[in-house]
Amino acid sequence: MGRRSSKTYSGSSKESIIGGVAFITRAFNNPSVPQEYRANFAHLFADIAWFGVLTGSSLNFLNIYAARLGATGVQIGLLTAVAAAVNLALAIPAGRWIEKRPLSKTIFWTAVVYRLGFLLWVPLPWLFGSEGQILALIGLTALMAIPLAALGVGFNVLFAAAVPSEWRAYVMGNRNVLLSLTFVGTSLACGFLLHRLPFPLGYQLVFLIGFIGGAMSSLHLYFVRPIPEPEEKTQVALDRGQQPSGLGPPQVRARLGLPVRVVSALRLDIWQTPFRRVLLVMLGFHLAQYLAIPLFPLYFVNEMKLNDQQIGVGMALFYVAVLLGSTRLHRVVHRLGHKTVTGIGVIGLGAYPFLLAFSTQVWQYYAVSFIGGLGWSLVGGAYINYMLESIPAADRPSHFAWYFIVLNGCILAGSLLGPLIAQNATLAAALLVFGILRVLAGLAILKFG
Repeated sequence: MGRRSSKTYSGSSKESIIGGVAFITRAFNNPSVPQEYRANFAHLFADIAWFGVLTGSSLNFLNIYAARLGATGVQIGLLTAVAAAVNLALAIPAGRWIEKRPLSKTIFWTAVVYRLGFLLWVPLPWLFGSEGQILALIGLTALMAIPLAALGVGFNVLFAAAVPSEWRAYVMGNRNVLLSLTFVGTSLACGFLLHRLPFPLGYQLVFLIGFIGGAMSSLHLYFVRPIPEPEEKTQVALDRGQQPSGLGPPQVRARLGLPVRVVSALRLDIWQTPFRRVLLVMLGFHLAQYLAIPLFPLYFVNEMKLNDQQIGVGMALFYVAVLLGSTRLHRVVHRLGHKTVTGIGVIGLGAYPFLLAFSTQVWQYYAVSFIGGLGWSLVGGAYINYMLESIPAADRPSHFAWYFIVLNGCILAGSLLGPLIAQNATLAAALLVFGILRVLAGLAILKFG
């Protein structure tokens, strides 16, 4: 199947048609990559490059647009919270749904349906007033979260199936480089457009750019093809008692003390496997991560008195550091392993809120942003591969569904609890505590993960 995929997409003319894959293949050419993997890698690189256009435009400026419309803090929080709540509810059904369908086509169509929602943001100023637009954005975010639940679970499964384990650090590192480049470039370009064009026309153009980026990203996902797992790997996973799907071993059901149908539907047997430790340490990391995130803009504006341009420069420095760190990721992972790199990266991320709490000058903010970017270059490039090391190849959708539940539960809890904790203390004190929690989460990954 892998060889057939290579023959199907090796023609440079066809690659040129679909968004410049030939250019990306040349730019990231590695002669040691086997021929049968190159098409998948090129499309995964093009996918993330266009996704950087989406995130640098629509996703990056959504909250700012809502604030300009007069949205309250609660309404802005709902733009994140409603998606997390929907994903939390649908993760397990999404995992089981993906198991029963062709992987590549399923991920492509869920990406298409989800990203069509970004096009619906464009005409909102023509249809509603300010309050109506805010409510429409919250409603559209909730609806878009339905296909996003399947896409969030399924893409990680597709990535694992399309990229052999020995090449995942290489592919992920290059994807982070491309994401950083296109995010920074798109963000700066959109900021220029918003400064030049009247409101809300500038935002409509930004949202249209985001939709185009999302559409092109989805197109490249269509051409990513799973590579068959060696039969011996699948057999080893089954020999360890990790079932491909369904109920799990009878002794697991007995220990849980729950009806068979409940265990089958919720895949609770996963919590009796070694992956349980991975889920618990990732829960600790993501909770510490998302407790702090809502406080950053408050600290930038209210405590440091930074303007939009200074905040934008800091964001650009963050992604420049991600880019630089990602270029060395493959070698670092080869030497230390995915788990160790993830743990060290999480400890590095703990420095961001901790040092920010002592920052009063803009140059300190720039330095902290660069340090945080270096930490994220390690975490963002290694943590998915770290989890994959504990997931049997025959049962990826259900395992990632449980990870998706943990992630979105932390997003929801962090979005609500972070500001609440800060209200009962100072912003600086809350950032110090959350920075320490991130360090502890990194240490837990190193010791228990």
